[in-house]
Amino acid sequence: MAGIEWDDLRYILAVASAGSLAGAARNLGVNHTTVLRRVGAFEARLGLRLFERMPTGYVLTVGGEELVAAARQIDDTVTRLERKLAGQDLRLSGAIRVTSTDTLMVSILPEILAEFRAAHPGIGIEVALSNVMLNLTRREADIAIRPAKDPPETLVGRRIAKIAFAIYGSSRYLSRRRKTDDLAGHQWVGPDDSLADTSVAQWMRSELPESEVVLRADSLLAMREAARAGLGLAALPCYLGDTSSGLVCVHRPIAAMQTMLWILTHEDLRRTARIRAFTEFAAKAFARRRPLLEGAETRVRAR
Repeated sequence: MAGIEWDDLRYILAVASAGSLAGAARNLGVNHTTVLRRVGAFEARLGLRLFERMPTGYVLTVGGEELVAAARQIDDTVTRLERKLAGQDLRLSGAIRVTSTDTLMVSILPEILAEFRAAHPGIGIEVALSNVMLNLTRREADIAIRPAKDPPETLVGRRIAKIAFAIYGSSRYLSRRRKTDDLAGHQWVGPDDSLADTSVAQWMRSELPESEVVLRADSLLAMREAARAGLGLAALPCYLGDTSSGLVCVHRPIAAMQTMLWILTHEDLRRTARIRAFTEFAAKAFARRRPLLEGAETRVRAR
């Protein structure tokens, strides 16, 4: 592979992983014409076609498969080296990339980030919102703050608090319904199949198998908005439901839906000064908000 530039391989790997120019462009943060130009120039320089252009996307040729297999080995080596070098960084400066959920970002997390920046103005913060665990091993993020019952074994960190879930509805919806303690008799807003493994989805399958689910969504934040609009009841984390205007709690926190909040990073990064400073600061900041997270402040309104 003499004479091959690593930056060229990044483009080839991105197309191979995404299966399309558009997907590769999104992952690389460039436009698709740049990806097309770089891939075409690379193939011309090698005298080798790496991809077959199919109606369904870009498919590797035999030669492309061999090159990509070797490139992925190089990519893994470079990524491991970057992690180890980052782990030796003792400066309280630079940037950290934090991944978390949309529900935390619209409730508790922004205030904590602001407090951290005031205490450590030399450290910049990037936030990546996702309801799936980004790959910290491949440095898609440095730190993960998210609910999980069992975090990946490849990550290290600490459990900061329990996360309680309760049932919420809008005053508009509740005014249209007769008062009842039978949750199964209500209309519901629920998670879709992408959230099938969450504690909310598992509880609804177990306790409300015959109930009418009028809307399903791929995020708890979307479920909150649907509940606020009066579509039905929704099971939400107390830190979200209790702080949302237009919603009232109609059932106390339910133990079966409880999960844990974790702050996680990769073993190679845990001693990086700015990573350590953030994880320790955030753990204390979340601990001060434990009553909200654990539902100790949740108040039920009769329905």
